[in-house]
Amino acid sequence: MKFRNQAHPDSWKVMATADATSATYLPLIHHTLHLRGSKLFPVCKQLGIPQPTGYKKYDIRRVPFIRHLRPTLLYLGATHSHVQSVSGLKNNRLLAIAFILVYGMESVSGGLLKFLYLFWLETMASAPVVIAAATKHNATIIFLHGLGDTGNGWAGAIGEIRPSFMKVVCPTAPTQPVTLNNGIRMPSWFDLGTLDANGPEDEAGIKSASKQVHAMIENEVKEGVPSERIVLGGFSQGGALALYSALTYAKPLAGVVALSCWLPLHKQFPQAAIGNRDIPVLQCHGNCDPIVPYKWGQMTASVLKTFVKQVEFRTYQNMMHTSSKEEMEDVKNFVAKLFPM
Repeated sequence: MKFRNQAHPDSWKVMATADATSATYLPLIHHTLHLRGSKLFPVCKQLGIPQPTGYKKYDIRRVPFIRHLRPTLLYLGATHSHVQSVSGLKNNRLLAIAFILVYGMESVSGGLLKFLYLFWLETMASAPVVIAAATKHNATIIFLHGLGDTGNGWAGAIGEIRPSFMKVVCPTAPTQPVTLNNGIRMPSWFDLGTLDANGPEDEAGIKSASKQVHAMIENEVKEGVPSERIVLGGFSQGGALALYSALTYAKPLAGVVALSCWLPLHKQFPQAAIGNRDIPVLQCHGNCDPIVPYKWGQMTASVLKTFVKQVEFRTYQNMMHTSSKEEMEDVKNFVAKLFPM
């Protein structure tokens, strides 16, 4: 996702990805911004489209889904955060920031840098992010991030809504080339070649990734947590893997949280479901999702309901490929019901 510029080692080129925690990324216009004291010095870097003149409004509406993009900064660091101003950037001591200019932005002035979402790209650790239970540990949630993200992307949010007795495990997917993103290497549970519901799927990669998830479950069981007290969850590609892994795991699980996702290899079900047909499933989807269309979520729910007894599908009005406070509150309540006091 980032490439060191050999001619200018202090600058970076950043390729946008097609899916991440809460925004859509496409190859737009990229600027490397160097923070020196209180000023930002933009050095223009461009990928894929003609060089604009200066930093005035530039019409890139021809790029698919461009109207759905939020102004976004990508930069080096260790975790996720919101920064509300240039001073906020300075306070975070950022040395190099890659700025994505999106349609409707007229400049890179401080006023327009407010409320931009920041993604750290440096930390791609293989070790999962683990948040220990606040009280006696007797349940675990394993939550899988979306394409291009890391375990850090969801650990905090899940940690805030879990019961005190629950441990949170947020692994990071292995870094591998992703066909959908022009072969760029990034954290991905399996390869994605298309976002077409009827397109070819990486069957070998999906099955291999599910075995990794099964191994994570077994690790928790070895530590004394019964499988019936383990929840699988995930967002986007991670949610898809969580669904598939739960249905292809022989031992009973507590439940599944599937956010903005789909059921991989759906044509192989219900035959492929070797267990957990009684498992409670919470499926959440925004009706304005431009990446994993809402209708895919509906189709997935329809398929699941033919062989899974407890499927709850929740719709979030005007929500895109992201999450919301309402959705996280629903996840919190769902998990709480799985473990009545």
